[in-house]
Amino acid sequence: MTGAVIAGACRTAVAPRGGAFRAIEAWDLAAAPIRALLANTGMPAGDVDAVILGNALYGGGNPARLALLAAGIPEDQPALTVDSQCCAGLDAIALAAARIRAGEADVVVAGGVESFSRAPERRYRPPTPGEPSVPYDRPPFSPWPARDPDMIPAAADLARVCGITRALQEDYAIASHAAARAAPPSPGEIVDLAGLTRDAFARRLTPALCARLPALAGDAGHAVTAATVAVEADAAAVVLVVSDRVAARLNPHGRTVRIAGTASAGGDPAMPGLAPIAASRRLLDRCGIAPGDVSVAEVMEAFAVQAIACIEGIGLDPARVNRGGGALARGHPIGASGAILAVRLWHELQTTPPGSLGLATIAAAGGLGSAMLLEG
Repeated sequence: MTGAVIAGACRTAVAPRGGAFRAIEAWDLAAAPIRALLANTGMPAGDVDAVILGNALYGGGNPARLALLAAGIPEDQPALTVDSQCCAGLDAIALAAARIRAGEADVVVAGGVESFSRAPERRYRPPTPGEPSVPYDRPPFSPWPARDPDMIPAAADLARVCGITRALQEDYAIASHAAARAAPPSPGEIVDLAGLTRDAFARRLTPALCARLPALAGDAGHAVTAATVAVEADAAAVVLVVSDRVAARLNPHGRTVRIAGTASAGGDPAMPGLAPIAASRRLLDRCGIAPGDVSVAEVMEAFAVQAIACIEGIGLDPARVNRGGGALARGHPIGASGAILAVRLWHELQTTPPGSLGLATIAAAGGLGSAMLLEG
């Protein structure tokens, strides 16, 4: 079985909803980094076997196919859109790696794209003709309403159950913004789109500012606030997953970043923030890796409490996690967020000693977790 190698990785900046990317359709968001990825790696568009992208909000229509066409990849090549909500971008890369290992493809562009700004409005058709349609914000993620919480109340409940105070969450958010402000993007990581070359949201947070914010959910001691929740955002991120043979041709003497393993896990739909712990433990156990062996990690920060719980639950060294800040300082473009973790991790591994291990992990509504281990 051939190995799966990430030969290149890039993304757009992350722009809050209604910001710099507000008029850009999802497929054009994705086409920009796809074109840059192929140019940076020297991969002819005609050699791409498939495009696999995660997306959650577009409302169907296979935006991966539209992105393939908009990026100039020949129309006789297929494309697949994956919807596992927040896990979708990382799951798309895992699917690409599986196809490479199975010998079904040699070159796959994979990642994720999301536009909160251009997402269609949602309405249920009425059961009886003549009745009005019913608007809704999100589909159900559990068949049991009592175990299908909205994400912000679920995060507040996680804080209460795990004893993670509002103050701890705010300290974490302040550190995430500070790390993002202090760490410029790696060369080649961010593609210029609409004049945006750096994530737009990071700012100087202070304890005094955080303390003034009203609670969005939760009791006073464990409340979730606007500072400790990632904002809705627009972005796209892609990687080039290739076989060992193609990797040797592209970069015969350069550094190789190998996909050492992937894993997914399910958990309690009412407590979705904990699902990455099971996925990461499953992956590390399968690969015979201890958490202390992970040199760098990208852990999703949809909520500060979620990141804190996952870092502790997996057993990661906090100093090795999200060294350039996380989603609290960038934003959360749902279907792209897992792919952004992979892109960030690929670039982080370029600065570590050869053979270093990197872990990316993310949760999704409904109690899903995905994890990926890179070796570079």
